[in-house]
Amino acid sequence: MSGDVILDVRDIMVSFSARRAGRKYRVQAVDGASLSLAEGEVLGIVGESGCGKTTLGRTIVGLVRPDSGTIRFNGADMIGAGSSSLREMRLKVRMVFQDPNASLNPRRAIGDSVAEAGDISGFFKTRAERSAAIAATLTAVGLNPAFADRYPYELSGGQRQRVGIARAILPTPSIIIADEPVSALDVSVQAQVLNLMMDLRDQLRLSMLFISHDLGVIGQISSRVAVMYMGRIVEHARTRTVLDQPLHPYTRALVAAIPKPDPSKRILGAIEMGEPPSLFTRPRGCAYAPRCPLASDRCFVEVPNLRSAGTDGRTIACHNV
Repeated sequence: MSGDVILDVRDIMVSFSARRAGRKYRVQAVDGASLSLAEGEVLGIVGESGCGKTTLGRTIVGLVRPDSGTIRFNGADMIGAGSSSLREMRLKVRMVFQDPNASLNPRRAIGDSVAEAGDISGFFKTRAERSAAIAATLTAVGLNPAFADRYPYELSGGQRQRVGIARAILPTPSIIIADEPVSALDVSVQAQVLNLMMDLRDQLRLSMLFISHDLGVIGQISSRVAVMYMGRIVEHARTRTVLDQPLHPYTRALVAAIPKPDPSKRILGAIEMGEPPSLFTRPRGCAYAPRCPLASDRCFVEVPNLRSAGTDGRTIACHNV
């Protein structure tokens, strides 16, 4: 069950300097994104590659500093916090990365990787306590405690991702930000890892921000979903509402792309034409307009703001819906 708001993100702007063909550009990766997360809730963030969802997740955990905006954890400002307060908050807001091959140090034993945050924070009082915590955490994610002495190359992809999850829950956090945690795994292993994360959410009373490009996966794990396109949230509603009645043309395209065994349940006429615009040449007005089947003249000159679209809390950024 969801409780009080534990994470509040408002108007986050993130840009990066880039060079292309000898020219310098400022690329807007996140453009005024806002969201909130309640205790015990799983919020999905969905969008195609390059939409800014990973950058938003990394910004929330403090790996990327935003240009502007606010991030509050339990009411405390994470961006303006001092080093000691920020270190404490980072123990409570942890991340599971997409690629465990890249996020795990190949030269460190699994047990040392799992205990790293606890080692840095001085969480463990004795070596025996540390060893016991590593064993209990590996057991919690479905791995044999003997894996503590192994190295990443000795594990399968699914086992390495379980290690990534184990590392994120020791010491026990309040929020897990999961960045595409199952996209590189086989379908059968995906289901196992998703079930594991839901079990851990219930056992440890975690809140979760689940990032994915796959609305089908989001539908299995989240209660609410925010749809991102080119750095902006374009639709936000309960997950079941979005899957059954998507409103934004981009959301309709994402839902239409979910494989369905019954062709009669497909959403027709929702697939856009063309490729996503380049971040170096961001279009005026609505960024989705060049691909949108509903675009009007207004869409090419005026950016739509998120507005209420119904009594169920849904918001949408579209001039024509």
